[in-house]
Amino acid sequence: MKTHLDRIDLKILRLLQGNGRISNLDLSRRIHLSPAPCLARVRRLEQAGYISRYRAQLNPELLGLSLLAFIEITLDRTTPDVFEKFKQAVQEVPEIEECHMVAGGFDYLVKVRSADMEAYRKILGEKVVTIPGVLQTHTYVVMEQVKQTGELNI
Repeated sequence: MKTHLDRIDLKILRLLQGNGRISNLDLSRRIHLSPAPCLARVRRLEQAGYISRYRAQLNPELLGLSLLAFIEITLDRTTPDVFEKFKQAVQEVPEIEECHMVAGGFDYLVKVRSADMEAYRKILGEKVVTIPGVLQTHTYVVMEQVKQTGELNI
């Protein structure tokens, strides 16, 4: 259900994506609206699907997951059944943070986190290349993460 967003709705979304734990009172003060209408707007934005969830952003280095890699994946065939089997199998690999079907010289771009190169090689060899339909992979290990916001430019 798509609803019209006014400038206050957009400001609420900007503030919440920067800090999902902001209290309704602080949020209402920052958008210059009283708490009850502010909460009503947030609930409306949630119900309309503009806010899909709230979550904590964890520090991967402190959790022993400092290796970040992107994998280009080419499938052996590009048929609906192969795509479906691939999508289902990817859901079962917890180390895969993101998976995107792309247009271009390969079929999927996958983002993977692991402890180190040894752990990555195990994920690649035992989990990724064994996914049904995978023909070829190319890995790009991240040397430096320059920018990561997770925030939409609205």
